[in-house]
Amino acid sequence: MRLTLLGTGNAGQVPVYNCFCAACERARAKPQYRRGPCSALLEFGTQRWLVDAGLTDLAERFPPGSLSGIIQTHYHADHAQGLLHLRWGLDMSLPVLGPPDPDGLADLYKYPGILDFSRKLEAFVPAQLDGCVVTPVPLAHSKITYGYVFEAEGQRYAYLTDTVGLPPDTQAFLARQPLDLLVLDCSFAPTTTAPRNHNDLSRALDTIHALNVKQAVLTHISHGLDVWLMDEANTLPDGVVVGHDGAVFGNPVLAGMASA
Repeated sequence: MRLTLLGTGNAGQVPVYNCFCAACERARAKPQYRRGPCSALLEFGTQRWLVDAGLTDLAERFPPGSLSGIIQTHYHADHAQGLLHLRWGLDMSLPVLGPPDPDGLADLYKYPGILDFSRKLEAFVPAQLDGCVVTPVPLAHSKITYGYVFEAEGQRYAYLTDTVGLPPDTQAFLARQPLDLLVLDCSFAPTTTAPRNHNDLSRALDTIHALNVKQAVLTHISHGLDVWLMDEANTLPDGVVVGHDGAVFGNPVLAGMASA
């Protein structure tokens, strides 16, 4: 099983429009520091599943037949806006799995095109994806949002964005077994009071320390957190790293499977 972080930014992304902070200026000068909409690509066996569709160039990145489907954490625009164009494809069907949000995004449910929203996932109920067990877990956000536990090829990954802390039942579920990889929302530098909807670094580290995690990766990162991280005096604990766009975790991809 392999997880590629396609985007690691928050809704504003990095660089932020008309911002001239140190992180935004660095990202303009050096593309490796840019952060796109938070999303990932999960690969196992011959399957390739997009986790969130916030990227706006999905049709160019993923030719027809290259994706098995899309798993949505939720339907805020920065995580689902890529579906608005992708739906107008022809002569195919692409499953989109996600939480039972009756509103979705814009008019996607009314005019789904090639997108198949018929399969809704249920919290804590495992779903089989031809070689991978996917278990949705509720997160603490302003819209119904799932994180996901992926179990395949002897590995157990958790992908948890967008959230501020974790609901008690989700934390208890995740603590039952070790995690080989935890990808966790961390939008802000440390603050004394809990932010709204997203973790700051203090709350992200509290979550990591409460679980049995081999490797933790921070995502959904703002330019403000990047500025904080640019200060050499600010460090992260062992086993915790900051994600970046294009970072790959897990087993090598099988021969013949194209990379995003």
